[in-house]
Amino acid sequence: MQSASEHWFDEAYYERFYYDRKTSVVDVGHARRLGDFVCSYLSYLRVPVERVLDIGCGIGLWRESVARHFPGASYQGVELSGYLCQRFGWTQGSVVDYSAGEPFDLVICQGVLPYLGAADLKRALANLGQLCRGGLYVEAVSREDYDRGVIDEDLTDQRLFRHRAALYRRGLEGAGLRELGGGVWLSGRCDVPMFELECRQG
Repeated sequence: MQSASEHWFDEAYYERFYYDRKTSVVDVGHARRLGDFVCSYLSYLRVPVERVLDIGCGIGLWRESVARHFPGASYQGVELSGYLCQRFGWTQGSVVDYSAGEPFDLVICQGVLPYLGAADLKRALANLGQLCRGGLYVEAVSREDYDRGVIDEDLTDQRLFRHRAALYRRGLEGAGLRELGGGVWLSGRCDVPMFELECRQG
């Protein structure tokens, strides 16, 4: 099956999933707590953060937390949606093949990967490893989440792929990233000391 098309993410999509209170999946308070958690954890680990990439940034909910925790860092928002790029000034691009002159200290990829078919997902996971030299935050619903009833299917986009969690983990580990928990991963290029029990074992 094909990955999501740019044309899916038009004004009507964001009206339904972001702005309409009856159907929105966005919780600004949750986004703030999540951003504070990820940024605080990386600060605790002493990961230097000067360059931040939010790939699939949507309406830019992470920008506030990044600015608060890393006030000197640059924030690069990248979006597949031409509508959002025009509205917010993001760079148009895809996690599958977006490239930059140098890697980033923090890469955020929230709610993007389940829109990709298996072939594009494999490329995207490898690309995240190339783009990240520090911390990576990934949020992606898996088949197991559906099986366990964690997902509210009335609110969730029905076009998402239901990839297994192991597929995501294998791809990220193969890209040189180490899982720390809570959706946070650390690049093998980031030389910070970690206790054995701070990392998930594959």
